[in-house]
Amino acid sequence: MHHQSVGFIGGGRITRIFLSGWQKAGKLPERVVVSDVHAEVLSRLNTAHPAVQITADNAAAAAQDLVFLAVHPPVMVEVLNGIRAALRPEAVVVSLAPKFTLGRLRELLGGFGRLARVIPNAPSLMGLGYNPMVFAAELGAAERAEIAAWLEPLGEHPEVAEEKLEAYALLSAMGPTYFWFQWQALREVALGLGLTEGEIVPAMKRMVCGGARTLLESGLSPAEVMDLIPVKPLAEMEAQVTELYRTRLPALHQKIKP
Repeated sequence: MHHQSVGFIGGGRITRIFLSGWQKAGKLPERVVVSDVHAEVLSRLNTAHPAVQITADNAAAAAQDLVFLAVHPPVMVEVLNGIRAALRPEAVVVSLAPKFTLGRLRELLGGFGRLARVIPNAPSLMGLGYNPMVFAAELGAAERAEIAAWLEPLGEHPEVAEEKLEAYALLSAMGPTYFWFQWQALREVALGLGLTEGEIVPAMKRMVCGGARTLLESGLSPAEVMDLIPVKPLAEMEAQVTELYRTRLPALHQKIKP
């Protein structure tokens, strides 16, 4: 595995997350080639990871042993049409995007079937990710184990049904964005109340993780969990926020479904 060359088509956020996660774990590939059409994206990536080879040529990244498609769905067709001829017959291509099924990827790549899909999330940067994956039938046990081994330093990587990947995109991939700004606001309030960063960090970590586990694992009903704390300073906002979840997220799911 460690002698495999790795290519990323797209040098944006998720590529930086993967590379940083591997670097923190001491598992950075020996050869990484990252392509992107935006020079400033490549420059930022190269500053953080100077050992990585950067290029504007997608075909160069696509010519590696393991190729990650780290591009947004709107440009996927154009990208796949441009790299089809550059793929090695023995390569494995892993899409990190929603919407494009294994079947559609195979079609756009002219029948190339050594494919997998992963829905990654940002905590992979810390080795705390949740990155559900699916494999095409053309991949054998060895190739599947290799992909799993690359995902291992980034966090958990369960194999799931392909039709559920877009739901995971809303739950685990986008999920942190629903809370990060609130956690940061709470952190700033706590600083203003006189707590230090050294006091806030362990308290917030335990509060966030413990709160989630209490909801999911305590055996209490959701109503019982929410009744454990009598004072709810933001109670008047709960109905509005809940309605946003129930309307905006299903609507987005419809947009990213295949």
